[in-house]
Amino acid sequence: MSIFKDKILLITGGTGSFGNAVLRRFLDSDIKEIRILSRDEKKQDDMRHKLQSQKVKYFIGDVRNKESVDIAMRGVDYVFSAAALKQVPSCEFFPMEATRTNVEGTNNVLLSAIEHGVKNVVVLSTDKAAYPINAMGISKALMEKVAISKGRELGDNAATTICCTRYGNVMASRGSVIPLWVEQMMDGKPITITDPEMTRFMMTLDDAVDLVIYAFTHAHNGDLFVQKAPAATLSTLATALKEIYAKLDPKYGETDVKIIGTRHGEKLYETLVTREEMAKAIDMGNYYRIPADTRDLNYDKYFIEGEGSLTSVEEYHSHNTTRLDIDGMKEQLMRLRFIQADLGLIEADTKREIRSE
Repeated sequence: MSIFKDKILLITGGTGSFGNAVLRRFLDSDIKEIRILSRDEKKQDDMRHKLQSQKVKYFIGDVRNKESVDIAMRGVDYVFSAAALKQVPSCEFFPMEATRTNVEGTNNVLLSAIEHGVKNVVVLSTDKAAYPINAMGISKALMEKVAISKGRELGDNAATTICCTRYGNVMASRGSVIPLWVEQMMDGKPITITDPEMTRFMMTLDDAVDLVIYAFTHAHNGDLFVQKAPAATLSTLATALKEIYAKLDPKYGETDVKIIGTRHGEKLYETLVTREEMAKAIDMGNYYRIPADTRDLNYDKYFIEGEGSLTSVEEYHSHNTTRLDIDGMKEQLMRLRFIQADLGLIEADTKREIRSE
């Protein structure tokens, strides 16, 4: 018997890549019901026709509107809060839209979950929330603060437990660079790289689901969980893709690479755990658990008591984690279903407008 047996799970933003990965994992399990809350009726319709499952229920609504969240929240046991604006350029040009969804929307979900007696809420975040330099990362960082604050206020014996997960680049999620590069190769165009030495954490959607389930089963109120992950340079990633697709046609191995320069709000490397967080992080093996800061507003004591341990701590980022070589990157890429389908190793689900997981 699983912890999800006969339970109702709500996924906000559930038609996205993460929601689809959760459905693949849980649809044939003993879970009672999975609710999908999103504002995109086309994606819901596509999902409904593809799954044909009575176990999945669909709710049109927007996390910005608490009333629509309340309707979906009735009777729910667990929540995976995944609704977000997450593309760096669009958030950079429309930062208030990112704030309304990522911060205010998440706050609505948390308030509704507490009011409806939900047992566990896991809020999904990103490495861009650590030392943020772009609007997407800043809004996600504030989202984390809101969730952690709510969890700290509730305390460990509360009816509702709230925690966050933070993970790096999810390979082949919608809007990510891997499907784009494959499409460019297939169309005979050069691969467009911002900076060949830029590094990114590499994990699959299944890894992201594993992290959320781990957080769900191990969290104290206000915790933040991070999964240790390997990283690679964009140059290594591009070379690995070219070598994989050369098995289909040697011409793909000869695809040109075009350096286009860093985009708005991009970093050379991404940080998963800041130096300040590492000072109090608990090593759980494959994961870090970062407990909530329990200090209060009595500031005076902080002027005479510092954090001496911080001087010897280093942040955990994509430049100092395990670095994948080309063969290691190819091994990671071969975990992706759409690449397996392209190579004829598995049957493709459907014809897609663009390759993604």
